[in-house]
Amino acid sequence: MSKEIVIGTRESRLALWQANWVKDCLQKLAPAYSFRIKGIKTLGDKNLDTALAKIGDKGLFTKELELALLRGKIDLAVHSMKDMPTILPEGLVIGAVCRRENPGDVLISRKGNKLEDLPPGAIIGTSSLRRRAQLCHYRNDFKIINLRGNVDTRLGKLESEMMDAVVLSFAGVHRLGLGDRITQLIPLEVCLPAVGQGSIGVEIRAGDEEMQNLTGKIDHHESRLAVTAERALLRKLEGGCQIPVGALGTVDNGRLLLEGVVASLDGSKLVRSSWSGSAEDAASIGVQLAEKLAQMGAGELLRSMRQENCHNV
Repeated sequence: MSKEIVIGTRESRLALWQANWVKDCLQKLAPAYSFRIKGIKTLGDKNLDTALAKIGDKGLFTKELELALLRGKIDLAVHSMKDMPTILPEGLVIGAVCRRENPGDVLISRKGNKLEDLPPGAIIGTSSLRRRAQLCHYRNDFKIINLRGNVDTRLGKLESEMMDAVVLSFAGVHRLGLGDRITQLIPLEVCLPAVGQGSIGVEIRAGDEEMQNLTGKIDHHESRLAVTAERALLRKLEGGCQIPVGALGTVDNGRLLLEGVVASLDGSKLVRSSWSGSAEDAASIGVQLAEKLAQMGAGELLRSMRQENCHNV
């Protein structure tokens, strides 16, 4: 009888798609095992009426899955990499960073307008401080409103709440077969993505060699290096509250280029730069870019935002 591996996941349609994708890949590569998916509700799923920044961002969509993993109730936890805190609980490691989908954001507008064509004072829905800050820097007339919920819920609110547009990740929209709804791929020059966006992560218990060997079969080395650099940058910059940071690492011929941005919440101030080096020095590249951004003014920006944000949470 084959050994059963229990895969933990959030219960949204997108999360289940990702977990099933991991399950199918592993089943093909390791047919000696059988796999079962176990849905688990996280704090972020239970509280959909409050802005993410006000709930606190550490492990909102991962903590309950990680507890189940530590307690042996599941063998693997599947996450969106962008939801994973930069510091994992003791006893857990990332077993796989899967091949990355297009990491960018997309605009879905009610009347088919691109960003540059939206009317003055256009109402755009997003729960992301990163998107809010960069979009307001691009056009300071935009009115950004908080929009929570799964992809289907957000698209429904686009119509029911008469917003002009919503901003979502390309990966999520594409994976759910909703690519025909996309109005525009938002240029990376306008909006850098969230750290890890577009990649699926598989978390396992540290020291579990069997699961390490299993998940290693779907680890994509270049995606891992790019995401490692992004996470190192965020870890160096962050301080306990949600902050508007965007980053994108790209690997080409053994070289890694990391771009990063920090902006004020209203978009009036924005610091953006890049750093490159050997891809195998991914973590170091992230730290060096974070230090460069801090010297360019991001440090002061983040200090003032933390004081304001943390007091309001």
